[in-house]
Parts: sequence; C-alpha cells; structure tokens
Amino acid sequence: MRASLLTSLTLLALGTFAVATPAQGQYPTRPPAPLPLTELPFPPFVEFELENGLRVVLVQSEKQPVLSLRLAVLGGSLYDPEGKSGTADLVAGLLTKGAGSRTAEQVAQAIERVGGSLAASAGADFLSIEASVLSPDRELAVELMADALLRPSFPQSELELLRTQTISALALARSQPATIAERIFAGAVYGDHPYGRRATEATVRAVMREDLQQFHRDRVRPAQGLLVMAGAIDSTEAHRLALGAFGAWAGRGAPTPPARPAPQRALTEILLVDRPGSVQSNIVIGNTTWLPTDTRGYAMALANQILGGASDSRLFTILREEKGWTYGAYSGAVRTRGLGTWSATAEVRTEVTDSALVEMMRQMQRLTVERVPAEEFARQQQTLVGRFPLQTETAAQVAQQVATARLLGLATDYVQTYRERIEAVSPEAVQATARSGMRAEAALIVVVGDGAALRESLERIAPVTVLSPDGSPRTGTVVAAGTSPLRIERAWMRAATDSFTVLVQGQEFGYQATELKRSSDGWEYVEQSTLGPIIQQRTTVEFSDALVMRSTEQGGRFQGNDLQLSVRYRDGRVSGEGVTPGAQGMQNVRYDGVVVPPDVIDDNLLLGLLSYVAWTPNAIFTVPVFASGKGVVEQRTFRVAAEEVVSVPLGTFAAYRVEYEGGEAPGTYWIESKLPFRVLKFGPAGVPLEIVRVR
Repeated sequence: MRASLLTSLTLLALGTFAVATPAQGQYPTRPPAPLPLTELPFPPFVEFELENGLRVVLVQSEKQPVLSLRLAVLGGSLYDPEGKSGTADLVAGLLTKGAGSRTAEQVAQAIERVGGSLAASAGADFLSIEASVLSPDRELAVELMADALLRPSFPQSELELLRTQTISALALARSQPATIAERIFAGAVYGDHPYGRRATEATVRAVMREDLQQFHRDRVRPAQGLLVMAGAIDSTEAHRLALGAFGAWAGRGAPTPPARPAPQRALTEILLVDRPGSVQSNIVIGNTTWLPTDTRGYAMALANQILGGASDSRLFTILREEKGWTYGAYSGAVRTRGLGTWSATAEVRTEVTDSALVEMMRQMQRLTVERVPAEEFARQQQTLVGRFPLQTETAAQVAQQVATARLLGLATDYVQTYRERIEAVSPEAVQATARSGMRAEAALIVVVGDGAALRESLERIAPVTVLSPDGSPRTGTVVAAGTSPLRIERAWMRAATDSFTVLVQGQEFGYQATELKRSSDGWEYVEQSTLGPIIQQRTTVEFSDALVMRSTEQGGRFQGNDLQLSVRYRDGRVSGEGVTPGAQGMQNVRYDGVVVPPDVIDDNLLLGLLSYVAWTPNAIFTVPVFASGKGVVEQRTFRVAAEEVVSVPLGTFAAYRVEYEGGEAPGTYWIESKLPFRVLKFGPAGVPLEIVRVR
C-alpha cells in the first residue's frame, strides 16, 4: 500500500510537471549577455609606514565588531639553510608555543578566553602570523601577536614535539602518490632553485634550536614586513596599536640568497616514479611561468580557467564526463615572489594512463592553436569576473587580497581593477599566454604509478626517466608487481608478546598489545587496542599450523557503541555475524558460506604475521585477505619501498619502509630489516596517527 501511494504521488507530480512545462521551443538556446560591471563597494583602506620601515594597511569596516590581523615578513622556505629544509615551517610552528612571558599553554588560554584565534604559518616566501578577535579585545590580540613574532622562546620540549609530529606527517605523506608527484614535480621543474626543495626526515632532524633562533634573527625584520589590520577600527586607533606593539622593532632588510635559475627544457620529458602494483597513476604536467608582476597573469588566469580551472572546464569535461578515465582533472597556477609554475593534474587507471596523458597534452596544444569559441570564452570569463566579489565580501577577505597584492609587488590598484582587467582579456591573449606559459611542446611530466605496466607506452610519448618514490634514479629493470604471494616462514613463528603506543600528532593517545601463543593444535593471536575514548577492542584469531583460518572473535566499544563479531572458517567457506563500524556508523553484518581461497588470511591477523615474512629489498607481496567486518575477500599488496633508519622508544634500527595498499586506506609499515623482522611502527596514509613499538 505504501509503495503504491508513493508511486501514485510520483506519477501525479510528473503529470503536473508535464502540464506546466512550456514547449521546447520556448526555452532560450543561449545564455543572456553579461550585464555591465557595477562598482564593487570596497571598504576604505589606507596605508602608512612606521619609522622602522614596517608597512601597515588598514581596511576599515563596521559591518561586524571583529578585527583581523595579519603580519608577514620575508621568511618562507626560500630562506631555509642548505641541508635544513623545513626550518621556516618549524619556526612558524613554534611562534605561538611560548612567547614573551607566556608559555605555550598560557598563550593558548589567553586567546581562547576571548574567543579569538592566533596562528602562524610559512609559505615559499613569507612567514606570517594571523589573529582574529572581537574589536574590544584588540589590545590583547596585538600584544600576543607582537610577542609571538618578536619574542618567541622556542622551547626545546616544544621543538622536539613539533619535530616528531613533522617527521610523522612526512612519513605518512610518502605513501600518498599525489604528494610524491608534487614533490618530484617541484624538484624537477625548479632544479637547484630553493623553490624546488622539500623537507625530509633527515633535514628536519638536522634543525637545531640555534638554527631557529638564527633564522628568526635574520628574517624577522620590520623593513621586510607588512601588517594588515581589517575590521571595526579607525586609522587613529590602528596607528596607535601598530606603533605601540611594533614601533620599537629594529632591524633593516636582510640579504636575499642568490636565486639559481630554473631549468629550461627544449623538449617534453617524462619522469616515471615507479610504484609497483599501483592500480592507478597520478599525472602532473606543467612548466615554470613568470614573475607575479608580469601582466600576462590576467590572461593566464583565464586560460587556466578554460583548460582546467573548474568542473565545467575542458580537462574535467573530457577526461571524466566523456572518457570516464578519472574522477577529476584540474589545472592551476602557483604565484610566488619569484618564478611561478603552472600544472595540470589527474588520477587515472593504470590501463588508460597513456591515453589520458596524450589527451591532456592535446588539450594544452589545442588552447594555443584554436581560438576559444565565443560562448565558452564568455562563460569562463564571466565565471572569473562574477566569482571575485564573493572573495571580497568581508573586510578580512579584502585585506587578504590587498596583502597578497602588496607582498607580491603587484599594482596598488590590483584589487580594485581585477575584474576590469580580466574582462579586457582577448581570445588572442589567451592563446599567446598558453603558448608562453604552458608550453606543451616542452613540458615536464611526472607520472607516479606501476613502472612495469607504464614504461613502454609512455616511451612512445616522450623520453622516460624512471625514479624511485624518493626521487633517486631507479636502476636496473623495472620489476613487475603482483607476482609473489606473501611468504610466511612458519619455522620462524614463536610465542611472542609485543606492545605499541598510539600517537596522534606525536602525543600518546592509546596503546595496542598483541600476543601470539600456541594452542592445543595450532596458534592463537590476540590483539587488544585502546584509542582514547573512541575505541576499546579485543580480537582473537585462531588458525592451524598450516595457516588455515579457524575463527575470529571480536568485542569491545566503538564511539560508545558495542561492537562484536563472530566468524567461523570451514572447508573453504566462511560464515559470520555481528555489529561492526561502517561508513554510515554501526552496522549489522551477516554472511553465510562465503567462498574463500585456500591461502586466505583473516585481515585481523596480518599484523601478527608480518614479522614472519621473508622481507628483502624491493620485495612485493600480495595476499588475499578476508575482511571479516564486511564479509568479502580483498587483495592486499605490500611493497618494500626503501631502506631507512628508524628511531622508536626501543632504540634506533635499520628498517624496511613497506608501503601497504588495499582495504579502506593505504598505509606504511617500518619493519626491522634483519631477523626477527619486528614491526617497529606503522600508520595509515594522510592521518597524523602512528602506532610505535615500545616493547
């Protein structure tokens, strides 16, 4: 009855719509012509300079009783000391972790007590600190900001905590193909130029407290600074606050290190980053552009919008909607005070990598030789023009735009005239800019994927250099993946108890304990985990001497909900039921007689067996696992990506970095590179979480 009622209502709605719909010929076939530009009501802003050289921009707005502050100096990663990439980021991370007479906790309490925010960051060129408070609390905000920027204490304990968090994030990022592609592209497109450098574990470990203090002395200078104040404040009060907080700040401009020229390539080249067994490829194609003050930037913004700046741009429409090769393909430009870059990106299936790359290059070339159709040109031009007012609705947004313009040395009326300059770009200018800025005939291409599956087809497009994920040349033959089953050396297995601590952003948040012990006629593996108040879980897996699964029992709590699972393996089939976490919360699972291969391993047992795998350099293993919480068989891949030195509470060890794919998310294990092949630490990709061996 309910379904019939729903069907009737649906038909009634369709019938009503059909009656009310005008004839097809009544629909307009073209969008209406754009209306003339109207003047944007920018809030008034004034500029002045203190005697020490600090420039101040005030953007006045009484719409909301809020004050936003941003102070930037020339102190980004461009100025990192040689061999110590990551210094600027560490400096930024510690500015609010103890300053003036306040500890890190006291700084946090002071700003949180008034409902404000205070944060620092470092980009390629600038070191910045930002604050936002209600206008009556402006004195406190300026005081905290001045203390953080001018009088940071750089506590050793906070440095070590931040170092741990940074190294953890770098380690997890190494398993993300998109991050690998970006790092390789930056290093290759800029060459020896500092813009191409990226922090590594080694460079972060090399940074000492004295390096941070020296960097701060060298780079935090008023003559290289810009303070932007936006919100409910008048010029007299702004001048008083700026002078009181920063008037005594001394120091003239520090020298800029000599910039090395970026490579100039005459032909297209492909850097193939080999990740054996990858089921998809990450493509980055691009080039260096020009200085931010180059007036071609307006035409480049429109050229990029047409090619890949949005979901109705050419790359997205063709590669996703027409070809079905990717979930998305985009492009974008990066502006710095020095030489900028432009790049297009896509993630595609391995088998269509060459086709997708050829199509991306064809669309780049097409933009240079074919005049953009008038309708498409007008649509994307008006998208840029119409979007800009949304980016300048508040005083803080206008302040951000003004600050960016001033810091990059753009015209003083850049913000006010941006829309007019975009509207003045011609189709011919777009073609010319695409030729000089994108340079499809001499582009740098980075492809991260399965080298064995990709190399031959990519070599038909352009010369190929094969690299390892760390950027070093990959010598010898590219090894095909997925050919070796996971080899468990049963003779090595022994009763063992292991303990791990769970770290979230470098701080303890729980523990995990495992035990492998003999049963009467086989083995029993017990894993007990606690992750703060979120997860409390105990899992027991029983299996035979021949590694034939018998049962899995699981119980505990997940986000306050009971979880339990009971699984039985018998005669190549598996049955189970329980309540487990799912994408939409807790879910009931039940399966009966699912067929599994004879060498299947319960996914809850993997950690307990990794110490008994015959690990070797460059090894790639695959194994079928039964995901007992879902009731399906899945494939897991383990690849030895590198040999590294790893420090854990137990000590420092030589280890294999083993990248893991399959299941809900990829991850990384560090496994001792000699017997007993202990798992030293592991964690999922893209999450600041690590599980580290303590015993």
